[in-house]
Amino acid sequence: MNPFLKIAYQPYKWIIVVPFIFIITMVIGLICIFTGLLLKQDAVNILAVLWSKLCCAIAPVNVVIKGQKNYSKNKSYVIVANHQSMADIPVLHGHLGLNIKWIMKQELKKIPIFGYAAHQLGCIYVDRSNHDAAMKSIGEAKKRLSKKGCVLFFAEGTRSRDGKVMPFKKGAFRFAREIDLPILPVTIKNSFQILPSDTLDLTPGTIQIIVHPPVHILDHHMDHLDKVIESTRQTISNAL
Repeated sequence: MNPFLKIAYQPYKWIIVVPFIFIITMVIGLICIFTGLLLKQDAVNILAVLWSKLCCAIAPVNVVIKGQKNYSKNKSYVIVANHQSMADIPVLHGHLGLNIKWIMKQELKKIPIFGYAAHQLGCIYVDRSNHDAAMKSIGEAKKRLSKKGCVLFFAEGTRSRDGKVMPFKKGAFRFAREIDLPILPVTIKNSFQILPSDTLDLTPGTIQIIVHPPVHILDHHMDHLDKVIESTRQTISNAL
């Protein structure tokens, strides 16, 4: 963005964007909680998609999706994506058209309203400091996954601080094999420039979502899982 336009954007960001996102997060979060108690996760997902699109619209962030032919909105996947920014969450949830359940760190469950609303959506909280507890949480989540539900992993385990794709962890790939779902590799491009990690330096712009062909984890792949993981990481990284 032009430096002068960026300066002019700051009052709008602090007076309109930040308060709006905070308010709609609380309001829609409360509605999600009551909806989840009365109805199913699919109904809560409709509200989550609305929240995501409103967040992108107010910023404003334009989203361009490439590779739509590589997936079906009526199927389930284990989505594996790179993670550059907090902007990745509304961009993916609001625009992929899939019923996404997020893998989230346990600490987020303690956030008032948001934590319980995410639980009603079917998100999976894991204790990243305890591998056994994390796998137990994921195992229990499998039982609650609907036929159209997709589980999304940021396979790096955390946000990139320089925009580059870090090494992937194995959890998503093992999970995909256990529940017999294909991996859907997704590249998120330009979100690091829109909202850098650990800042509120939000800038309007365009984020690209590039969806790659699914990867099926077969039994014989488990003996060479590191190669499958690295191949998937390169696919995602090469599209940046």
